Amino acid sequence: MASQVLTKLRRSGRPEPDAMTLVEHIAELRNRVVVAAVATLAAGVAAFFLYQPILSFLQHPYCQVAGPRHCAFYVTTPLQGLSIRMKIATYGGVFMASPVILWELWRFITPGLLPKERHYVVPFALASIALFLFGVVLAYVIFPHALAWLGSIGGPSLRQIYSPTAYLRLILALMVLFGLAFEFPLLLLGLQLVGLVDPKTLARGRRWAFVLIVAGAAIFTPSGDPFSMLALAVPLYVFYEVSVALGRLLTR
Repeated sequence: MASQVLTKLRRSGRPEPDAMTLVEHIAELRNRVVVAAVATLAAGVAAFFLYQPILSFLQHPYCQVAGPRHCAFYVTTPLQGLSIRMKIATYGGVFMASPVILWELWRFITPGLLPKERHYVVPFALASIALFLFGVVLAYVIFPHALAWLGSIGGPSLRQIYSPTAYLRLILALMVLFGLAFEFPLLLLGLQLVGLVDPKTLARGRRWAFVLIVAGAAIFTPSGDPFSMLALAVPLYVFYEVSVALGRLLTR
């Protein structure tokens, strides 16, 4: 009799009697957070000592525009150099530790998922990482064009002398924006799979989607240049159409 009850519970997707308590879940979450924090701290220390290669990598688009002899940064306060190094260590630490952070998140979520849901999570997780990296790389590639346009729009009377704080804020904001925006197709596909959005409705509203995507790219692009806006809007609309097509296929 007891075995039949357990079988019914498993089939219905409900937790078994020996499932973890709330306190045990909180303790597990604490352990996962501690591991992720230690990994981030260790990666941040490594990024602190790799400061010069990371800064040179981020500075490369500027050097492509201004030339290698004219792309130096200028600091105006004694503490600005230390501040820049700490920011690069922080951002670099989070980026390098992101595989560990995602792994710990995955290990925490997995026990609460059904086998069918786990089949969806793995492709979604891999696609999420790939799309985020694709967005970051695309932002890095088009940034020289954006920088050249921003430098020329003010006219020849202005001489460009960049502060590392403002420059790094702009390029990192652009890379993060592109990375997060490229998660849009996964969000749209997920909404279709759970039944909150109908693929036919999305297909009928593609004109409005195009307008909203272009308007959103124009509003939220940090640099405000046409190259970045087009580089963001065009892939997002393509992702929209691909998401609708995949939604139709997977919801049949």
